[in-house]
This record gives sequence, C-alpha cells and structure tokens, in this order.
Amino acid sequence: MNCEDARTLRHWLSTPQRILLIPHKNPDGDAMGACLGLQHFLLRTQQAVTVASPNEFPAFLKWMPGAGEVAYYCKEQERVEALIREATLIFTLDFNALDRTGPMEEALKGAEARMVMIDHHQSPEDYADIRYSDVSMSSTCEMIYNTIVALDGAQVLSPQTAACLYAGILTDTGSFKFASTSPETLRVAALLMERGADHTEIHRQIFDTNRPERLRLLGIALKNMRILEPYNTAYITLSQEELDSCDYRKGDTEGFVNYGLSISGMVLAAIFIESREEGIIKISLRSRGSFSVNDMARTHFNGGGHINAAGGRSEAPLEETTRRFEALLPEYQEKLSNP
Repeated sequence: MNCEDARTLRHWLSTPQRILLIPHKNPDGDAMGACLGLQHFLLRTQQAVTVASPNEFPAFLKWMPGAGEVAYYCKEQERVEALIREATLIFTLDFNALDRTGPMEEALKGAEARMVMIDHHQSPEDYADIRYSDVSMSSTCEMIYNTIVALDGAQVLSPQTAACLYAGILTDTGSFKFASTSPETLRVAALLMERGADHTEIHRQIFDTNRPERLRLLGIALKNMRILEPYNTAYITLSQEELDSCDYRKGDTEGFVNYGLSISGMVLAAIFIESREEGIIKISLRSRGSFSVNDMARTHFNGGGHINAAGGRSEAPLEETTRRFEALLPEYQEKLSNP
C-alpha cells in the first residue's frame, strides 16, 4: 500500500466506521484469513466490523478465530444487504471484480460506502476508492500484513490476527512451495509466528484433519486422472455421482489438482468438477514455469487468476468440457514443451 493510500485509510479509520469485510464467492484460506485477520485488527481500534461472505467456506478453515460469527448472504440475504446499505467502509479482499461475489454483486454496486480493494490477482477493475493491487504478492494475507504495518499497527498485532494471516499465506503458497513465495513472504511468516501463530497447529488443522470420505474421493480422483504426455498435461475429472458417493463437502477437493502437476515432466494440470446445483463444471488449472493458466482460463473458461494458478467454469457437460480442453492443447503444444 502506497504512502498516500495509507494516509487516507488512517484518516478514515480515525473516526468510527461501520466496516464490512467481504471475500469472494467460495472463499478459500487466503480470502477468509484476510477477512478474519483484518477484522481482529480493526476491532482492536474500536471499530464496528463484520465479515459477510457470499456463501460457506470449507470446514477445515472454521477453526480460525471469529469464523463462527461470519454472516452468509446465501442464508441471511436481508441482513447482509442491510449491512451493505449501512456500511461506511467496505473492504473487498482477495478479489478484484465485483462479479466474483456472485449474488452479492448488485447490492455491492449500489453501496454508498467507500471501498478498499486489497488483492493480488491480475486485471483489477476500477471500482474501489483505494486499490491496493499487487500480482507479485504471495497472497492477500501478506498484503493485509503490509496494510497493518502501513497503519502503524504491527506492534499491537494479536495472536488471533497472526493465526488467520498465517493460515492464508500457508494455503495460498502451498506450504511455501509455490513460486510466489518470496524472501519477504518468509519474513512475514516468521513475524506472524513471533506474534503468536502456531505453525504446527495451523498446518495440522488445514492439512491433517481428513475425513475417510475425502480420502476415498481422492482415490477416485487419482483413478480418473488422464496423462497426456505429448502435451505434458494431466487432468482429473469428478462427476456429481462420484462426489455424492463420498458425501462431498465444500473444500474436500482442495489440492487435488496439484497431484497432476507432481508427475515428472508435467507442465499443466487441471481438475474438472461437476456441480449440478450450479449447473456448471468447475475448473482449476495449475502450471509450471512461464505457461500462463490465467490466459487459458480467461480465453476459454470464463475465469482467471494467476500465471500458475487459475480457475474457470464451463456450462457444457463434463465429457464435452474435457473434450474441448483436450482439443485446445495442440494450440499450446509449443509453450507446453518449452515452459
């Protein structure tokens, strides 16, 4: 966050505000860590702060302090719309286009509150009064830490804030293995540990609390994996029937796409997950090197994200979607051979 924006934000926060913190639809660890971490910090400054999410987030994140008090638009539409109308300051965290909030988009477009965007994805829209956008950052949670520092709040950062921000950094960096992990990311993680983030316990809560049904679903996913060696590509499919057979819960497929990329020589990995409730195929894409799955997702699958991690969707049936994906690969063969 630049000095001018930090001064402006400090000025706004010098008087009482009604603050709303909003993640994207289907929020992940970075989105919820950013919202809950910033909430704990702002509550210490005697502000009125609420986190309102478009829908539920995965159970493996609900240990985070404050998770039980999140308002959900999908369950409390009237309440959340009232919070949007009454807010004087709205933070949009881990997304940069209002349509990423799904059904909350229209209410947010009509909001009279000042808006602050904090996000690390490409191609930000111009809707916020303050726009802190940096695609080089590992995570929005690292950016929230920088925001707290810019607000002169690092010395009063609580263990609750530290735990939430650490969780977001941990998930969005794949336990610090992704290319977005910088020396500064590791310094921030160390500072959060010094402020009370328990690395071992946070890692256990996120990665080592599997239900047997999730492991069975992983087995099905790996059995379904197709490896396309001429294109250095691997992809997984999961149908609605397969999800139902394993009592699927939100977040159960988190990280599955990375198994394809773990195969020696693979440059591109994808997972296609059927959602009959939404009438779409959810798509996650991962890559190595310079191959941009952000470009692929934006061009072909109504999505986007980062160079090496992106998502999208298809309204075609599962088999048709995967056939279309395979048909695209010859177009990218040179880049997949020389990432």
